[in-house]
Amino acid sequence: MRGPESSHPSTLSHWSNTAREALAAELLCIGLSYRTAPLAVRERLALPEEQQAELLRRLGEAPTEALLISTCNRVELYLSAPDLARARQRVREELERLGGAEVLEHLYEHQGEAALTHLFRVASSLDSMVLGEAQVLGQVKDALEWSQTVGSARGELSRTFAAAFRCARRVRSETAIGMAATSMASAAVALATRSHGGLEDKTVLLVGAGEMAGLAARHLKQARSGRLVVVNRTYARAEALAAEVGGTARPFEELLALLATADVVVSGTSSPVPLFTRENVAAGLAARPHRPLVLVDLSVPRNIAADVRELEQVCLHDLDDIQRFVAHNEAVRAEEARKASVLVEQEVTRFLKDRAVREGVPVLCRLRQRADAIARAEAERTLASLGEGLSEKQRKSVEAMARAIVNKLLHEPTARLRTVGTEPEGDRYAGVVAELFGLVPA
Repeated sequence: MRGPESSHPSTLSHWSNTAREALAAELLCIGLSYRTAPLAVRERLALPEEQQAELLRRLGEAPTEALLISTCNRVELYLSAPDLARARQRVREELERLGGAEVLEHLYEHQGEAALTHLFRVASSLDSMVLGEAQVLGQVKDALEWSQTVGSARGELSRTFAAAFRCARRVRSETAIGMAATSMASAAVALATRSHGGLEDKTVLLVGAGEMAGLAARHLKQARSGRLVVVNRTYARAEALAAEVGGTARPFEELLALLATADVVVSGTSSPVPLFTRENVAAGLAARPHRPLVLVDLSVPRNIAADVRELEQVCLHDLDDIQRFVAHNEAVRAEEARKASVLVEQEVTRFLKDRAVREGVPVLCRLRQRADAIARAEAERTLASLGEGLSEKQRKSVEAMARAIVNKLLHEPTARLRTVGTEPEGDRYAGVVAELFGLVPA
């Protein structure tokens, strides 16, 4: 964080701002989520890793840091920058370039403490489509690791996200929000179960073998689906997942042919184009007349084209449908969410206080160095004026007296500076001391 300019006439008033304003002002969050943007808009920003890396490198050039969270339900950019106005403009330009002008209509922005609070809530799964969703923390950790690998997230963002992870762990351990929550995958299985009145005698075709598909597979096993068939482009991964959940793996080339026997299709792949279109689903239905087909799409971009919904005998659920389903269940978890929100507030305050201490300690060091230098100089001057007649013990006594005076004078300021940020008035001390003693760096 940049220190105040020593030559600036408003330095003292700058340091007199509250700790939250002074310490959190450089954090910026800009993004969109299921709360602000429909699926059709969100999938425009579902970027492959190569484009994500390019975006982060452009936005995260020193001294600015940048981090991207990109999931099926949100795309958020976090920046730590000395010039927030310029950073904000660059982010909006990049998002417009990638997703079109309509994307800008769905963006939200948070700055300073509001950005910290939003991040902590995201990591703690309080801003998820499914409240308490367990895999969100892992996704945010992956986002930090990826941004660090690219080189766009360094010191400040790394510290900020580490604090968000600490908050999330505390929420998970001190509330029942995890126990009460349903993941997106389990919500998808619940929708499929409700549509068929149970899955015990049904054949379920699971497309994909990644994290989301894996979660869906485990929930399908818990739902006692009659037969589970796993299809994935990499056959070995399909085999591994099928073996874990007691299913059967089939080659990806058989995907469309398997529609003839499936009662439910759950799709969760990273395919950039729909795997199921109106035409190929219609062809599959022709081979199984008078049997309803339930399709659940867990992907962004969508694996199942939207117009498939228009076919007779088809019931299609996409992420927007899952969101509506989950909304009905949120009241049950409202009390745990309230408890978790209190913990988030506490952790945000804790993080800001820790930053305040980090800002105060350099001032303390400079004050101590300045005082020690003055004490040594004055002791040497006094000893020189007394001549050579003093014994070594007397000389050491003079030096000790000078140090003792410094220690006694600085005891209270030192104690206050070490606790800066932990008291209502603590944020003022570092700046006031730096100003009064001429310690503010240029």
